[in-house]
Amino acid sequence: MSNLTNIIKKELKELLTKSTIVPVILMAFLFAGLGSMMGGVEEEASAPPVIGVVDLDDGVLSDLAAHIFDTTSEVVYNGTDPDDGLDAVREHDGVALIIIPSNFTSDILNGSKGIFEIVWIMKGAGILDGISSATVDSLVRAVGLQISAYLISLGGDQDPAAVLSPIGRLETTIFKDREMEGISPSTLSMMSIQSFTVPFVIMMIIIITGGMVISSMGMEKENKTLETLMTLPVSRGTIVSAKLIASALVGLVMVGIYMIGFNYYMGSMQASAEVDLSEYGLTLGAVDFVLIGVSIFVSLLAALAMCMVLGTYARNYKSAQTLTMPVTLLAAIPMFITMFKDFGTLPLPLQAMVFAIPFSHPMMAMRELMFDNYALVLSGIAYVAVFTGVMMTITVWIFSTDRLLTGSTKKGPLDKLLRRRTLYK
Repeated sequence: MSNLTNIIKKELKELLTKSTIVPVILMAFLFAGLGSMMGGVEEEASAPPVIGVVDLDDGVLSDLAAHIFDTTSEVVYNGTDPDDGLDAVREHDGVALIIIPSNFTSDILNGSKGIFEIVWIMKGAGILDGISSATVDSLVRAVGLQISAYLISLGGDQDPAAVLSPIGRLETTIFKDREMEGISPSTLSMMSIQSFTVPFVIMMIIIITGGMVISSMGMEKENKTLETLMTLPVSRGTIVSAKLIASALVGLVMVGIYMIGFNYYMGSMQASAEVDLSEYGLTLGAVDFVLIGVSIFVSLLAALAMCMVLGTYARNYKSAQTLTMPVTLLAAIPMFITMFKDFGTLPLPLQAMVFAIPFSHPMMAMRELMFDNYALVLSGIAYVAVFTGVMMTITVWIFSTDRLLTGSTKKGPLDKLLRRRTLYK
């Protein structure tokens, strides 16, 4: 029994280390943050939407619609001037301006559809950014049900199709100061799908390539090949550069495969869309694809340089597996954030945090380039390039010390011995 207890204690000491406990704690904080975010989403979904109403009709059905809007939403404008109404909705950070035309009641009573002219103000393309517009959609459907009930109460010989579906829509969406007629927020749901797929794929590329680097360094330490490599008559900077270039070439192949697949993905998504978004400039050109590829590649270099720094702390292959957690966390955090929220709709502190994480930039690049936000993409590429240079400098410094072999950052006897061997050879 005592032998069993001693072995269990030994295994626990090996498994319960800082490198295993800290990532789990950070992951718990991550999920706690996501939980609070989802709680905020539930609160936002239950809150009445902020809208403006322009009622140009003086009929009973327009009065019915206006009454429903007044009682189920926060109406910040109720007048007859669409321009003033749109300004009021923007000023109060609203969702939509609903215009009821002058012939709304007469058209429905004559068997035609009554048309709502809806001007949507879309703030972001994230999954959670569409909650308010979905709430307004449900209000419009509620108005349609009430009008259907009113028409049924009138009796008489009526067209069943007109009674069951009495309302039509003319929709215009204003998104990032770009006005798109005939497009609703739901039509732009393609961007929400991309906001999930693109960050996930990039996160997987970073995790896989980063894990390869850390595991390789752990195996080299375990097999004692790193010590032999350090005695070769080459500079430490050359060793670091060789490792980074070799890993980057593997990553470049992955990026190439990703870009080919992503090109087909974009083509299929645009082909299946209800509206050709390219008519509104929501498409990517050759330069955009090049910038996306550059953003992915420099972020991949940043991940590899960071993983080389982490790999210097690996004692063996087993311990190397736990060191991938920091990179996984740094890739997962921007993935979740950019998937659910648009960068432009985030609070300023959260924007700063997302920008500081180098892996977030390729996740945002596609969406930002679709709206010609080249400044953010180019500044992100420049920042990640500087970050990569800093990581490489740190790695070269670590390689010039005894950290890899003794765990110390001081130049000790072992470093002198390795230099003598190098000079001798």
